[in-house]
Amino acid sequence: MANAHGRFVWYELMTTDMEAARTFYADVVGWGTQDASMPGMAYTLFTAGGTSVSGLMDLPEDARKSGLRPSWLGYVGVSDVDAAADRIKELGGAVHVPPKDIPNISRFSIAVDPQMATIALFKWLEGGQEQPPALDAPGRVGWHELLAADWEKAWAFYRELFGWQKAEADMGPVGPYQLFSAGGETIGGMFTKPAMEPVPFWLYYFNVGDIDVAMKRVKAGRGQILSGPIEVLGNRWILRCTDPQGAIFALAGKRSHNGIGYFERVPPRHRRIG
Repeated sequence: MANAHGRFVWYELMTTDMEAARTFYADVVGWGTQDASMPGMAYTLFTAGGTSVSGLMDLPEDARKSGLRPSWLGYVGVSDVDAAADRIKELGGAVHVPPKDIPNISRFSIAVDPQMATIALFKWLEGGQEQPPALDAPGRVGWHELLAADWEKAWAFYRELFGWQKAEADMGPVGPYQLFSAGGETIGGMFTKPAMEPVPFWLYYFNVGDIDVAMKRVKAGRGQILSGPIEVLGNRWILRCTDPQGAIFALAGKRSHNGIGYFERVPPRHRRIG
């Protein structure tokens, strides 16, 4: 697991309507679906190119009662889940799901950082997928973005927890945007969220072929466009959206009709998307 340490290795959507979410993301991102339910728990795998890329499950009833809304969760590979969970507590975070096994598959734990953004820990039990996929692969997550209450304090936490390294830094519309790397590759960025965002959270960007086509599919599927399309480096465009159940996600892709329709040109904060 040396190659995967500190890298995002899995993504999971917890939602209030699995069937609707399955249909929505299959259409918008182009994912295939595969039933992977276990006794007592319905579970769907989203696939790209025949390979599993993320999972879909019901938002637990106790989580709904506590106010948790549908959301995407990212799992970061670590060499020792138990030790990493302990380290989260030492660094001021909290563990919500103590380390546990999925028999013959993985060991995981779910936690929040000191600013209450949710993050998960993950380790394959029998080797599993040792090499993370390319960030520009179709249907994969191409960027990981933390909207923090205070990005500098958040950075100190994640650096100590996962060994991330600082990459470039940009000055975006809302202030500094700090890129970070794992295993020598820049995989995401973080910044201090605007006041309009109620809570800190991780945002995941899914790669699509054509951003305009994807935007139409989001709207047709009763999702909402929160911002974009916005042009970034590499002739790529990004959208920030919510699905019909309210989970926030983002899309990144090319634009076949470049410059036609609504768009916004801004300084290229997301230097490594694509």
